[in-house]
Amino acid sequence: MKDLTINTGAPRNVLGHVISGAVASAIISGAINYKKAQSREISKKDAIKDTIKRTSQGAIVTGSAIATANYLGQKGGLFKALTAASIGMMGIYAIEVIEEKLDQKYLTNENCPVEEEDYE
Repeated sequence: MKDLTINTGAPRNVLGHVISGAVASAIISGAINYKKAQSREISKKDAIKDTIKRTSQGAIVTGSAIATANYLGQKGGLFKALTAASIGMMGIYAIEVIEEKLDQKYLTNENCPVEEEDYE
């Protein structure tokens, strides 16, 4: 079987691109969520939460994509490339699951008894 090697140029620094991905995602999601919060589509708390989530996901996916491209440029790197892409997908999935679990446990009122206040 012929090896799949793609000329992707010089290997790029994955950590540098993780940081770049985080910054780019923070700028994009921050601006979008700021607009939504200003127009009262979402609360400020939800805007911050979503911005942090999207920033984390942007960092993961950018690092994974760069690592995948680096491996595709190496002879015999197809399995490594698939692994890098899979790790990125698992990272995105993990953040989604963590958010869901945190919402269930901490961001619902089921764990926080509501106290009646006396407004007299």
